Amino acid sequence: MMVPVRCFTCGTVVGEHWEEFKARTKEEDEDPEKVLDELGVDRHCCRRMLVSHKDLVDIVAPYQ
Repeated sequence: MMVPVRCFTCGTVVGEHWEEFKARTKEEDEDPEKVLDELGVDRHCCRRMLVSHKDLVDIVAPYQ
């Protein structure tokens, strides 16, 4: 579904980084660690929110 707006653990806003993270890791084949460092996502819990997110909208949408 949608990327969470805030980190579940610490409450820091992480949703604002999703589009750039997705574009740079998928299209430009950059290392996710390097991208997160440049975006300023330092905490492990916040990094988890972006790295482990799977966009399921295209899979679930036909069943609604």
